[in-house]
Amino acid sequence: KYVLLAILTGVLVGIIDTVFGRGLLTISDFRTGHYLYLIPFLPFAGLLITWLYYHFSETSLKGMTLVFETGQKKREDIPLLLIPLVMSGTWITHLFGGSAGREGVAVQIGAVLSHVLGRRFHLPKDSRVMLITGMAAGFGGLFQTPLTALFFSMEVIVAGKIQYEALLPALIASYTAAYTSHTLGLEKLYVPLKDTLEISDAGMAVRLIVLGIIFGLTGRLFSFLLAKSKKFFGEKIKNPYFSRRKAAANSSSGMTIDPSAVSATNLISAAFSGGMIYSYDWILKLLLTILTLAIGYQGGEVTPLFSIGASLGIVLGGILSISPVHCAALGYAAVFAGATNTLLAPVLIGLEVFGANDMVPFLIVCIFAYLVNGDKSIYGAQEVRK
Repeated sequence: KYVLLAILTGVLVGIIDTVFGRGLLTISDFRTGHYLYLIPFLPFAGLLITWLYYHFSETSLKGMTLVFETGQKKREDIPLLLIPLVMSGTWITHLFGGSAGREGVAVQIGAVLSHVLGRRFHLPKDSRVMLITGMAAGFGGLFQTPLTALFFSMEVIVAGKIQYEALLPALIASYTAAYTSHTLGLEKLYVPLKDTLEISDAGMAVRLIVLGIIFGLTGRLFSFLLAKSKKFFGEKIKNPYFSRRKAAANSSSGMTIDPSAVSATNLISAAFSGGMIYSYDWILKLLLTILTLAIGYQGGEVTPLFSIGASLGIVLGGILSISPVHCAALGYAAVFAGATNTLLAPVLIGLEVFGANDMVPFLIVCIFAYLVNGDKSIYGAQEVRK
């Protein structure tokens, strides 16, 4: 049953991921050409998103927290309405210039769909296996990095504990979703690094450790500020409509400082294609993403983390006399490690996106990013195994 449902989950989630991903690409292209006209309407977009959630499914506002609570056996079901709400909310956020990602949406889509299928086919009460299977399918279908998706879904719910009981169905669902979305035309980011970053002496090893520490602290800073900002807005502004309207109005002017900072994919593309990366892009992206997500706009955190790491890596490469492109690739993976409190998934995304030539540098940098994380995570509901 698990294997058959994993295949079904992978196909269905791959199709939905394709619709969601291609919709985002279309929206992003349109926004890039008309952002000066769209950004002033961001506060009204926030009001619309808030109305949709409060009108159709207020519970769905908890988003990824629902997934974690279900995986930790603290709740038994997730509203099916979460799927259309989180998809439409993220499209609206991106259209009007909100700084947010997309992976959290894909993970939620997969988790909800697989959880519903598991209950429909009367699988055992322990629904964690199907939940992890869906999470892997969602991540794998959108990013087409199936091994990263597999280990991310198994290690993120409880930090320090890998849910190996879901290994086989999650592996099948992840590859099936990735194959499905690729067949339907969704493209994967693949930037093979031609040269190898040789660790020829102790000096290079020390510089890699320094990179890991900086990237880890950056991820930790992101997690810390995101948690504090959400708490601040939640306590100080009780009316959610007022919160989104006022905060978005205050931030709209800031988002026009550097149009590339609005889109994580633009920063990532610039980092690996020789485009212009400003020294302040990474911190601007960090702050705008935190503000966007803290006041209730929809989207994920991981794609912005990739862009923060890549743009910071370009800056650090010049300072530490390491190839900026290699540093950008290491930052892409290591900031992800520092912010999600995971280790294997960040190493694997480095290998799946940039190739296996720099496997050892990826391992070193991600290990130290993970070590300085201090059990901080962008996912407030993540449990830590002591």
